[in-house]
Amino acid sequence: MAGEKQGLSDFESQVVDFFCDGVKLLGLPRSLGEIYGILYISQEPLALDDLVDRLGISKGSASQGLRMLRDLGAVREAGAATGRKSYYEPDVELKQLAGGFIKEQVRPHLASGDEKLKNLKNMVKEMPGDARSDFYAGRLSRLGAWTKKARVVLPLLQKFLGR
Repeated sequence: MAGEKQGLSDFESQVVDFFCDGVKLLGLPRSLGEIYGILYISQEPLALDDLVDRLGISKGSASQGLRMLRDLGAVREAGAATGRKSYYEPDVELKQLAGGFIKEQVRPHLASGDEKLKNLKNMVKEMPGDARSDFYAGRLSRLGAWTKKARVVLPLLQKFLGR
């Protein structure tokens, strides 16, 4: 039944909550923490239907969450699918998780930020030359410097993390 965690021990529930707190800090959906948490603490790989039943989430939410976690490199299919069912297990290497987050979340944000920064700089150019526009120009210059530093650091960080 959706919305109700069935068959989770108190220990498993607390592990799931631990991962939910983690994804919350990153601004990701709670369902990602739930799915990763139950896969992390499960001794056996789980199928989509297992996730739905154990976590009490919808099939759509579980499917979308698995897709996003695969894109992040946080889960993978375990062995060969049996029949039409695929089974999933977590990737438990921190390097993989952090590298996937940088690739799928941080880098796209930087790319979209470039266009926003360009638009903001154009807006400041159109402002009357006063103390406020000078202040804005200074802040935008600083944002540009941060972006340049991030472009240098992120590839090094990804290389260090192995992704």
